[in-house]
Amino acid sequence: MAKLFLSLLTFLLLFSLSFALRGSTWQQGQCRISRINAQEPTRRIQAEGGVSEFWDHNSDEFQCAGVSIHRHRLQARALMLPAYHNAPILAYVQQGRGMYGVMISGCPETFESSQQQFEEGRGAQRFRDRHQKIGQFREGDILAFPAGAAHWAYNNGDQELVIVVLQDNANNANQLDPNPRSFFLAGNPAGRGQEQQEYAPQLGRKRGQHQFGNVFRGFDVQILSEVFGVDEQTARSLQGENDERGHIITVARGLQVISPPLQREEYGRQEEEPYYGRRDNGLEETICSAKLRENIDKPSRADIYNPRAGRFSTINSLTLPILSFLQLSAARGVLYRNGIMAPHWCVNAHSVIYVTRGESDMQIVNHNGQAVFDGRVREGQVVVVPQNFAVVKRAGEQGCEWVEFNTNDNALINTLSGRTSALRGLPADVIANAYQISREEAQRLKYSRRETMMFRYVRVNLNVNGKRLRVFFFLS
Repeated sequence: MAKLFLSLLTFLLLFSLSFALRGSTWQQGQCRISRINAQEPTRRIQAEGGVSEFWDHNSDEFQCAGVSIHRHRLQARALMLPAYHNAPILAYVQQGRGMYGVMISGCPETFESSQQQFEEGRGAQRFRDRHQKIGQFREGDILAFPAGAAHWAYNNGDQELVIVVLQDNANNANQLDPNPRSFFLAGNPAGRGQEQQEYAPQLGRKRGQHQFGNVFRGFDVQILSEVFGVDEQTARSLQGENDERGHIITVARGLQVISPPLQREEYGRQEEEPYYGRRDNGLEETICSAKLRENIDKPSRADIYNPRAGRFSTINSLTLPILSFLQLSAARGVLYRNGIMAPHWCVNAHSVIYVTRGESDMQIVNHNGQAVFDGRVREGQVVVVPQNFAVVKRAGEQGCEWVEFNTNDNALINTLSGRTSALRGLPADVIANAYQISREEAQRLKYSRRETMMFRYVRVNLNVNGKRLRVFFFLS
């Protein structure tokens, strides 16, 4: 009896821990939404070196998923000032290239520059600068940052850098509230020099907007002077009180930091090694050496590929181990013209879809069999698909590309049609009786599609007796 009690107690403890992977901010009934909208930014903040745009995280859809979305546009030689957040974030590099740094207390300063100095007739070496590791990124990269880890980004390219960021406010790492917060270590993010514009003033009023500010500004100047060992004028510079540049600044002569050439960094090796040839399993990683970046745009790493319809790629904790710590993952979808993604649902996560190019017709159905979304999604819009809601996508004439963020480190998908679908796994007699059709029709329904997820259709317009008919043909 005692062993049975201990086994039951252990099971309940493990179940409670697994259920607590999402944060304590979730409340029952928060996902009772009857309508989903394709959303665009509602707030825009202009700084010296670029602009940040924010989606209304108070909308029912974002509250259901427990996330917020914002987008940064950095001009050439623009630097986003160091900041940390109250929740983990995933970022997708939509355009451009640059470099980033992450500062984690206790991690070694492995990047260092030195110069030779001679003292009393003998050579002695001293270091001019030491700092933690810097990474390179480019278009198509997914970047992962833990909650509370300060980081910065710099555009060292010759075109505008565009980064789309998801902040997981419902994550168990966030002990505050559902509001996204950014804690800057420099500048005056909410200063008078920034132009703030509300696209939709009626939005973003229920629980507040994305909040940010310089953390040094609240400390006494004399205390800052003492703890850093500098004069009070330098201490005031930390606070950025008179800094009118905003949270994205321009580095006139370019950023001079220690960083290895791109071809010598791990990024170059990944281009030469086949995706399937890696032997890393994540066990050798520590918080200081953890890999934070993975490219999701390369067609060669697609998980699902149909040359007629498109491709679908995923990044999860198996390919980027730090995601198991963040409890997040990402996917990249590309549909060609006349391509369609089979109806499916995400088993264990909410999905936040950001369209990067083109447009698609999309339908989302809830548990009541109601279409909570039935419309067209265009480039730059965001759609939230709650967990287990069924969704189907059909590309427009120019095709459609998107990136989606998932609130689970290993998001799983089930399909309603195709070779690996739920219907394919049912016995023919079950299908025949469930839908009141013949066994032959059940066989046809079950085996009509040989693809897994990406289909291609052809639309033909016919004139019959003066009436225009639109006919769709699906190609294998």
